[in-house]
Amino acid sequence: MSTIKVQNIQHTASSTNAIALASDGTATANLTNRQGKNLIINGAMQVAQRGTSATNSGYGTVDRFRVQHSGTDEAPTQEQVDVASGTTPYTLGFRKALRITNGNQTSGAGTSDSTHFQYYAESQDIANSGWNYLSSSSFVTLSFWIKSSVAQNFQGRVRTRDGTSQNYAFETGSLSADTWTKITKTIPGNSNLQFDNDTAKNFQIDIYAFYGTDYTSSTVSLDTWAAYASGTQVKDVTSTWYTTNNATLEITGVQLEVGSVATDFEHRSLAQELSLCERYYAKYVNLSTGYGSGNGYARSTHLFRNRMRAAPSRTITNTNVGSLNSSSANEDSVMVTWQSLSGTSTGEFTLELDSEL
Repeated sequence: MSTIKVQNIQHTASSTNAIALASDGTATANLTNRQGKNLIINGAMQVAQRGTSATNSGYGTVDRFRVQHSGTDEAPTQEQVDVASGTTPYTLGFRKALRITNGNQTSGAGTSDSTHFQYYAESQDIANSGWNYLSSSSFVTLSFWIKSSVAQNFQGRVRTRDGTSQNYAFETGSLSADTWTKITKTIPGNSNLQFDNDTAKNFQIDIYAFYGTDYTSSTVSLDTWAAYASGTQVKDVTSTWYTTNNATLEITGVQLEVGSVATDFEHRSLAQELSLCERYYAKYVNLSTGYGSGNGYARSTHLFRNRMRAAPSRTITNTNVGSLNSSSANEDSVMVTWQSLSGTSTGEFTLELDSEL
């Protein structure tokens, strides 16, 4: 039997290894079709349980992704939109994107103004990912597609929150107007990082349409970890997009994976993504009531489709069961008590559950 002894295997046209062989007989391979590799939920923007358009700051449309804004003269609009056919993301299987449409910022770019995409991952998801986050020779790779109606360079960052908060600033480079561009950032570990094995938010991703100079500095070093400080989160952000009425910024195909290479996006079915999203937010429409409890009151217990991250807050609407009296919930179920209509214990209502980070 013959043996071929090499350290690495790579394609003749590649500068990175497809397979790296270790002296202990193990190997590391960069596989493009590895299942479960994407640590981002709903990165293809398929699920939008709350709706497809909103102007609030925070969670409003696409599940798991926030659109944050403050100090604006006119609130921007966040939307789940279609990816146009014929574009590169479309050919790669992306059909939805998250878009920010700027309002009319009549007073210009204020020092405390902001508009940006934001994503939080649970600390335990990173702690158990296989990333040796304390080692500078171990990596995670963040990749995403982005399109702006205004040609400019945009800033972003990753932030950790456990222990002493750490900040990793990056930029997209100059984007051409109305053109999808793929951004890839390979992020090393660092001895100052901490990820507790719990459900707290501890991996924060921000991509800024605009961020005022109260939070930015020209002295910020890119592509390196530094202690978080409020006034030095990213480099100064160009204000062209923010001062352009109705400017748009879109993202899709957001992926975070262990390793130093951005592999092909892990497409999951709509059903899979919805199930993952319902750990954080779930909407149940036209739930039927349960049984009577005497004295004109009735109660109903509903099991959730998926266990939630924590005991959720509850919003009950569209009720025809009478006057709601109380509700209580844990991670698995909710009990609703109401005063019945005309002595009946039947009816319907809509239930929204929120355990977002």
